Amino acid sequence: MKRVAIFISGGGSNMVSLVDSMTGDHPARPVLVLANSADAGGLQKAAARGIATAVVDHRPFKGDREAFQAALLAELDAAAPDILCLAGFMRVLTASFVSRWQGRMLNIHPSLLPKYRGLHTHARALEAGDDLHGCTVHEVTPELDDGPILGQATVPVLPGDTPDALAARVLVQEHRLYPEVLRRFASGNRETLRLQG
Repeated sequence: MKRVAIFISGGGSNMVSLVDSMTGDHPARPVLVLANSADAGGLQKAAARGIATAVVDHRPFKGDREAFQAALLAELDAAAPDILCLAGFMRVLTASFVSRWQGRMLNIHPSLLPKYRGLHTHARALEAGDDLHGCTVHEVTPELDDGPILGQATVPVLPGDTPDALAARVLVQEHRLYPEVLRRFASGNRETLRLQG
């Protein structure tokens, strides 16, 4: 049984979809939910599900990423996970951290990578006039929003879409895609999964 740690920064809706999927014959179980802010709403949701939580607030480190990451690693060492899932974790991790977890760390990103790395993906898709948008689960590498693609889910861009409306439809697909990719990944399957919304 694989042990999974999940990093969050906010409400943790993707974390909840991951945690709630890890039951029955699923090859993994959640062992830790970590946030970089004590007021991240997902912490209460994790605690309510009986999962250990931790907070490593980035602010006291005042931009010292290596010290912040050392504190993250101390929490991970205590929980001893096999897989690390980033689920709306809004801190960029440096190569020294990523290389230690490479091949065992997943992220979900709200675009069809390699399109629209970084922020404001929904607005950028609309500005570009795209017909299709969606989300990607990928292995994390030192390059931002890069790494082998493990799954993608698409949604059509509709006439009159706003970034918020598009984001809401993509989020529904994120909650489908990430748990399914994690299940496959935990059982050793790294083939790319394609879903349509």
